[in-house]
Amino acid sequence: MIDKKHIGRQLPTFLATAEAGQLRFFAKATGETNPIYFDEQAARDAGYPNLPLPPTFLFSLEFQIPSNAWRDELGIVTARILHGEESFRYHRMAYAGDTLRFDVRIADIYDKKGGALEFVVRETRVTNQHGEHVADLRSVLVQRNS
Repeated sequence: MIDKKHIGRQLPTFLATAEAGQLRFFAKATGETNPIYFDEQAARDAGYPNLPLPPTFLFSLEFQIPSNAWRDELGIVTARILHGEESFRYHRMAYAGDTLRFDVRIADIYDKKGGALEFVVRETRVTNQHGEHVADLRSVLVQRNS
């Protein structure tokens, strides 16, 4: 069982840069057709300083966390995990070239089905290089134990 003593634990803060090529690739992969996500001039014509991050792109940046050692420390077995859910609350736009800071904490740990499924809830606050609050992410990792 994943020990609930980890609730409230801060994970290492990390920085990630939103690169234009990554944004274009993500937008294409998700079926986006709006030119503001591909063409810098179209983005500027729409009033943006650069390509805006496509919806949910922050989730892929969060994968850049330098170490998953926290999973080992909690006893999470990578081969048994599933992505449970993801939610986003946006406060301001982020753009290509922004350096984003991810402050992650474990918000909850619980189980269901008599411990056959364990859930780890992470909450992440994202700020830009100016310290402005960009978004709050919430993700749920599920570990199957049977």
